[in-house]
Amino acid sequence: MIAVDAPVLIELLSNGPQADAVESCLRQALVGGRVVICSVTLAELCASLRGGSQAQEALEEMGIHFNPMEAKSALRAGEMQRRHRQRTGESRRMDDFMVGAHALLQCDALITWDDALYRDYFKGLKLIVPHA
Repeated sequence: MIAVDAPVLIELLSNGPQADAVESCLRQALVGGRVVICSVTLAELCASLRGGSQAQEALEEMGIHFNPMEAKSALRAGEMQRRHRQRTGESRRMDDFMVGAHALLQCDALITWDDALYRDYFKGLKLIVPHA
């Protein structure tokens, strides 16, 4: 099972400059198995589109499924955000840590562009970065 980060899906749905790379990456992931998003990604996608029904339609059309975040993933996200704040003195958005923890503990990989953050805080998480 492969998770997808919201900015990657938003790039595809908005037909941005990297949309072709994202589409190719998603097609490859779908051939290999189930592709999912967590609640954070679903919420971000909904906020970027015209609402929940449009987000759900887009996901169904792409063959991407919803996979709820388990308590263990939410707890890991909190631990990683606290660690980040202690290391840097900065507070980074919780959603990035939630996506990373979900992918690490409930999936096999994450499709994202923010590979530096996820490599640093989620050791062992396989990352897939769409390339043009």
